[in-house]
Amino acid sequence: MSRCFYGPARKLGRNLPVVLPVLLALVGLGAFVTPSAAVAQDWPQWQGPNRDGRWETGPTVDRFPADGPQIVWRREVAKGYSGPAVADGKVVLTDYVQTDGDATPNPGVKNPLKGSERIHCLNAADGSVVWTHEYPCDYLMSYPNGPRATPLIDDAHVYVLGAEGHLKCLQMADGDVVWEKDLKSEYHLESGPYWGFSAHPLIDGDTLYCVVGGEGSVAVAFDKRTGKEQWRALSAKAQGYCPPTMVEAHGHKTLLIWHSEAINGLDPTTGAVRWSQDLAPPYEMPIIAPIQTGNFVLATALQGVSVLLELQPNPAEVREVWRGKGIHSDHNPPLIVGDHLYGVSGRGQLHGCDLKTGERLWESLITAPSGRPANSATGFMVKADDKYFIFIETGELVIAKLSPEGAEELSRGQVLEPTARTGNRQVVWSHPAFAGSRMYARNDKEIVCVELAKP
Repeated sequence: MSRCFYGPARKLGRNLPVVLPVLLALVGLGAFVTPSAAVAQDWPQWQGPNRDGRWETGPTVDRFPADGPQIVWRREVAKGYSGPAVADGKVVLTDYVQTDGDATPNPGVKNPLKGSERIHCLNAADGSVVWTHEYPCDYLMSYPNGPRATPLIDDAHVYVLGAEGHLKCLQMADGDVVWEKDLKSEYHLESGPYWGFSAHPLIDGDTLYCVVGGEGSVAVAFDKRTGKEQWRALSAKAQGYCPPTMVEAHGHKTLLIWHSEAINGLDPTTGAVRWSQDLAPPYEMPIIAPIQTGNFVLATALQGVSVLLELQPNPAEVREVWRGKGIHSDHNPPLIVGDHLYGVSGRGQLHGCDLKTGERLWESLITAPSGRPANSATGFMVKADDKYFIFIETGELVIAKLSPEGAEELSRGQVLEPTARTGNRQVVWSHPAFAGSRMYARNDKEIVCVELAKP
């Protein structure tokens, strides 16, 4: 294939060495379940309608013009890692307005800040403000750059989880609060997760599933209409950052909860634990939600932690296929396409893997302009028809074709300025939304709308 990012794709015959330690945890992935209001052209939650990184749209641009991607509109926002959600012509995103404190990122320090979290609803056509909901929220976490979890739009409501555990259900029409909870207070947590509440809530039917924390309440199910608790389950040293994930196989639904020590399969109606597999990422950092394909589930994290499980006809049983292989990333999910796995590792390499064996087939550096790998590198990927759109931490959008043989970069263009700092570099660590023919992406200063339809 032709030009491959910062060099030709290198064929691999075995796994690469374990990556260097990473600096922080950010956000998880979601997989599989669609809120009732989702339609193909909307992006109502993390990773799209089905939480699988698939973008259903018409023909898309193959190459950007010389002056870069077409920006439709820009709107000023404040700090945040959370991605936008788009449904019914509206964009919802969250940010943080700091009024006091030092927000300098340091993986070994929890920063105390004063300020407020905001929830914005914008007109998707022009970026004009429909409503804003703001509430005081002091931070005590590492990398206190704002909310992490992407809003979840479901019918006439939007559900938002703030970085300090404020869980809110608001009306989409006007932003009025339907119900709200302070998870740290209600579940008697001494503090929130070290890097903030990050696990995107999940809706299935009339139930909202959340990762909370505390003794016996790592996973909690709520009535989405009232906020009333339905059940709580699991204890762990740390709740982690991985969102609850629903999978279905052999006629059974199973709720997957991956905390700092193990990945667990729960009965979604009662919270009863059906099975548990030891899987403990470094730094108590399970982030990427398990990904289902057929009867198989892939769980992967940084520094070589991964497992491929096969769900069995008996919902209380799973079979381990392989462990410690595949793609290992800090925050961004890989995509399963047929029998292959594609994604960006935590060092910035784009990989292709054989899913059945977990063996890596090729690699190509994508994220670092210096041409060198970087700690906690990100490349958020979606698939549209035969192309892949990869939003990398430099604020560039890459269009590529990927196959078991290698990677071909078609085009790249600058969309946003990297505004958040990690180590000695500036980054954008926020997953865009892809709705209709457009991409909606944000940094710590603005959200932009990019037209990606083929002219």
